[in-house]
Amino acid sequence: MENSRKTPITYAIALLGAAVLLTGCESGTSPDAEGARGSGPGAVGPLANPDGTRPGLAPVADGDRAAARKLIGSLATKGRGPGTGYERGKFGRAWSDTADGVPLARNGCDTRNDLLRRDGRELRFRDGSDCVVVAMTLADPYTGKDIVWKKAKAAEVQIDHVVPLAYGWRMGAARWPADKRERFANDALNLLPVDGRANQAKRDSGPASWLPPDKGVRCAYAVRFAQVAKEYGLPVTDPDRRAMLRQCGG
Repeated sequence: MENSRKTPITYAIALLGAAVLLTGCESGTSPDAEGARGSGPGAVGPLANPDGTRPGLAPVADGDRAAARKLIGSLATKGRGPGTGYERGKFGRAWSDTADGVPLARNGCDTRNDLLRRDGRELRFRDGSDCVVVAMTLADPYTGKDIVWKKAKAAEVQIDHVVPLAYGWRMGAARWPADKRERFANDALNLLPVDGRANQAKRDSGPASWLPPDKGVRCAYAVRFAQVAKEYGLPVTDPDRRAMLRQCGG
C-alpha cells in the first residue's frame, strides 16, 4: 500500500517533540507498567507513537492490552516465502536520507544518526556537526540496561529493523517497487537503537522465534511489529501472530 504519512513540517515538529522528551519530560508509562525495565527516560509506548518519531519502546499498560490484541489480531497470515534473491542492497543504500514518505527523511542527517538522536541521552556530536553522534547513553529497550556508547565501539549499539528486511522480503517485499523497500528500510516506525548482541541474536527472526530478553517490553515489541506490518500491508506467519497475541495476554 502507498505510504502517505505526514508532511516534512510535521516531521520537524515531531522531532522537536522528541528532543523535549529527551531533556527530561515525563516518560508516559502508566502505573501498570512499573517494574518493567525497558522504558528508558522519555520512552513512549507504541500505541501512543504510531509513526515512530518519539523515542524508545515503553511497556504497554494493562488497560491498553485489549487494543494491542485487536491490532495484532487484525494482521493477515501466510506461510514464509523463499528467501531467494534477497540482498540488503535491494532495500536501497543503507541509512539513506532520501527515502521519501517517511518521518525524518531529507533533513540533512542519515537515518542511523536520526535514530541515535531520537533515542539517546547525554548526546555528544562530532565537532562542527549537529548530526553525527559520537557518544551517548542509551536505555536499551530489549535488555533493559543502560549502554554508555562511543562511536569508537560502534557495534555495541545497532539499529534494529523491528520487522527484519529479510522477513519482509519473504512475506511480500520481494514484489514491492524499489522505493517502497527503501521506505521500509528507513522508516523510523521500524527502527530501534538496541544492544548490538541482542540484535545479532535476533537476526531475521519473527516473534515466534525471538523476543526481547526484557519480558516487560514483549507486548510493546509485538505491537510495534504489528504496526509496521499493518503500515506496509505485510502478512505475518500464523505462529508469529499467535506468539504476539500471547505477549499481550491473548
